[in-house]
Amino acid sequence: MSSLNRMLAERFTEQNHAGLKVPSISVENQLMRVTLAHMLWEKSFYVDSVSVESSIQTLVAKARPEFVEALAVKARQDFKLRHVPLLLVRELARNGKLRSETVNDVIQRPDEMAELLAIYWKDGKSAISTQLKKGLALAFSKFPEYSLAKWDKNSAAISMRDVMFLVHPKPESSKQAEMFKRVANKELVTPDTWEVALSGGADKAETFSRLMREGKLGALAFLRNLRNMVQAGISEDFIRIYANDLDVSKVLPFRFIAAARVVPQFEDMLEALMFKACATMEKLPGKTVIVVDVSGSMFGPKVSEKSDLDRFDAAAALAVMLRETCENAEIYSFSNSAVRVAPRRGFALVEAIRASQLHGGTNLGNAMREIDAVTKYDRVVVVTDEQSSSRPLKPKGLGYILNVGDYRNGVNHADWITITGFSEAVISYIQALEKQN
Repeated sequence: MSSLNRMLAERFTEQNHAGLKVPSISVENQLMRVTLAHMLWEKSFYVDSVSVESSIQTLVAKARPEFVEALAVKARQDFKLRHVPLLLVRELARNGKLRSETVNDVIQRPDEMAELLAIYWKDGKSAISTQLKKGLALAFSKFPEYSLAKWDKNSAAISMRDVMFLVHPKPESSKQAEMFKRVANKELVTPDTWEVALSGGADKAETFSRLMREGKLGALAFLRNLRNMVQAGISEDFIRIYANDLDVSKVLPFRFIAAARVVPQFEDMLEALMFKACATMEKLPGKTVIVVDVSGSMFGPKVSEKSDLDRFDAAAALAVMLRETCENAEIYSFSNSAVRVAPRRGFALVEAIRASQLHGGTNLGNAMREIDAVTKYDRVVVVTDEQSSSRPLKPKGLGYILNVGDYRNGVNHADWITITGFSEAVISYIQALEKQN
């Protein structure tokens, strides 16, 4: 479930990056916004990585520990962020507010134990807190040998063996005790993955063909390696047949958009998989107006260092997902004004939004006045970085702002609900919220 940030008072004491006076927001709402909408240690359009890390440190010290704990778990489990939750854990430990259970809940992959230690020692090696040590021991004990071996990278500065010797997890059975011995002796059973096979010098075509025949190539690995498979000479028919039964229920639309850019010959297959992923979501009843920010700040800055997707791609992916999960959807883009977008689906919708108008300034207030003058709706969902030169008035129906930026102050007020970050969880949150009312 995504996080909620509703303004309860309109105190215009801050300015956003467009110079608009906006409400100052609470410490916990600031922390939530920065946490859920930022890829830690990646550059962003308005806020650099150093200032974001510093902001998180300051805000964690001021926020309630139980709020920070819940936020760390939500950021990792619901929003699938990796580094920011680990930083929250580090700051809780440094402030003497960490509980071991939180560490265990946040750690979802074995390599995150080493990453947490690396983040903890980022500014110099020091003794780790008792609760952090206990939490890492709990986390270590929950992983099977396959997972430990899969994520024990030879190039990592901190190995699984290092983690185990540091935190001393207690084996829960004789079988686990034997596994711990294999960790200590560096004798973990090597998992059968494409990374392991290729790093060992195996033939690409043979490796990917075998893993697909055995049903061992997961959805994300399949999408990320489509170009490798094509270059290795695997037939297009074989790839398409494997895709028919692929479980894509946990894959976000922007993954398919990224893959289609790399291997456009599979665009039809990827679009079908994207629709399949969206089909499992419950429909939002009534009419939904979807408004997508196409101003200049949405284009260029990447969502992460290794990604070729920018904020517009994230916004467009959310629009595609909303289009599929709304009973009746009407779509607009906005920059200096609003423009109605053709009622397309999938990749065609992404391009229709992109080409709908010039990418100029951000005038959300004016855009919403124009939209409200021509249509009625049960809810309006605005996907934006919130750096508008004007604030929207009270919406005619329910109003949501999906913020794909990481900024301290947005344009929101008590008449709108702001949800930060970009994932399928925003749909679940809207559905749950409306069912309660």
